[in-house]
Amino acid sequence: MSENTEPFYITTAISYPNGRPHIGHAYEAIATDVMARFQRARGRDVRLITGTDEHGLKMFQTARDQGRATIDLADEMSGYFREMYARLNISYDNFMRTSDATHHAASQAIWRAMEANGDLYLDRYEGWYSVRDEAFYDESELTDGEGGIRLSPQGTPVEWTVEESWFFRLSRYQDKLLALYNDNPDFIRPETRRNEVMRFVEGGLKDLSVSRTSFDWGVPVPGSPGHVMYVWVDALTTYLSGLGYPDPDSDFGTFWPANIHMIGKDIVRFHAVYWPAFLMSANLPLPKQVFGHGFLLNRGEKMSKSLGNVVDPMALADQFGVDALRYYLLREVSFGQDGTYSADAIVRTANADLANSFGNLAQRSLSMIFKNLHGKLSVDYSPANDDIDLLADLTDMAAARLPREFEQLAFSVGIEDWIRAVFACNQYVDTQAPWALRKTDPERMRAVLMTLFRAVRTLAIAIRPVVPAAADNLLDQMGIAEDARNSAALADNDWFAKLSASGFTVGQPVAIFPRLELPEGEGEV
Repeated sequence: MSENTEPFYITTAISYPNGRPHIGHAYEAIATDVMARFQRARGRDVRLITGTDEHGLKMFQTARDQGRATIDLADEMSGYFREMYARLNISYDNFMRTSDATHHAASQAIWRAMEANGDLYLDRYEGWYSVRDEAFYDESELTDGEGGIRLSPQGTPVEWTVEESWFFRLSRYQDKLLALYNDNPDFIRPETRRNEVMRFVEGGLKDLSVSRTSFDWGVPVPGSPGHVMYVWVDALTTYLSGLGYPDPDSDFGTFWPANIHMIGKDIVRFHAVYWPAFLMSANLPLPKQVFGHGFLLNRGEKMSKSLGNVVDPMALADQFGVDALRYYLLREVSFGQDGTYSADAIVRTANADLANSFGNLAQRSLSMIFKNLHGKLSVDYSPANDDIDLLADLTDMAAARLPREFEQLAFSVGIEDWIRAVFACNQYVDTQAPWALRKTDPERMRAVLMTLFRAVRTLAIAIRPVVPAAADNLLDQMGIAEDARNSAALADNDWFAKLSASGFTVGQPVAIFPRLELPEGEGEV
């Protein structure tokens, strides 16, 4: 595939920190990180922005009930998300908190731009509001719950709210939004989400309440004392403030518009309807794509505290290892659809693919070079057709097939192609039997082992965005320089000769993927 050197900007959703991060937050962060690492490896200047959406009534009420300052609660809860990102090896460039002064300035800048365009007006709001969702809902969207409680489409309680509010003229943007979706079919992905959004907008848009007066924990509305911005104007602006908006000389001038907003399917409306309308109003370029991924289910069940099946991603990382968790989630879940996970499934996949297949391939290849060739690499051999064909297939996988799928966020498809290449290498080892060639044809053994060294390098570089720590561990053992672990390095035909001429020798290899054991008490699904 031809390389794209344009800047690349990707974001996670801005997480609401009223609770500790769960596996859904981890899943989204991992997928976003893999895409960012993949694009960096392809030579693009990348920004990955994440953060916490700390304003709103939920945070205010929780802090009040705990008898503490809201900012103290925000500091604590935001810290848990930072810890998770560090533990999961998320390579973000900026962690933006909506309580930061720079974010307040950015939110007020976009507010003024929308106001200058005539899209904000003061009125009285009466309607159904969900504190848990921080969202307003129309009567037609509600259902009846137990005890006469009215429920939002997300199943959360709503309450009738009456207060003075600033409104955004969302109704003015119905036709423009529909034109956006029609002219840019990939603006919302996957297609099921696009169809849902189009049906919603075609049904008619009402003006949107964008300020609150019942609490003061938020970004103050410019020139309107007593009003703070409604959380979605505030939170969505994080995608701008994280780049330094409104300063045109900041990263904003280089990286906006975003290439991908990676979000959960439950907040697609806010990102694919409200956000582009706000940006149109402020005369700012629109993001290129909003991707609404599916949910992760615990053994097929939606996670909830009442079922007792909510899992801490930090515990999973501690139990199975970060790279094994990262690999499993992107290998086994078709990105964009709902997926399921369980401890035994993580163990089975990690052992089958990483420990038994790739890890074993790398371990025995390097071990044979260490034992039979004293660790020495050599270009002085004659490759057979089998050697040439294997390396050609691996190069095509790493330089064309896997990148093509990752560009489309089809991570599981790309990884499936990668693991097939691993299987092909293991079949090559079994067929060539270098341990037997040591006695019958030492020169042929040398050719086979050098072919395997090349193959393992290609496989490690290809899968590095998914399992960065393990891949780097392996590439360290192989003497591959840190700046030679990218897509450009795959096209370097002289790398092996240079490494051999440098005098590098392979040492006794260390396993990169330990076999995992099923936790005690966990049975097969």
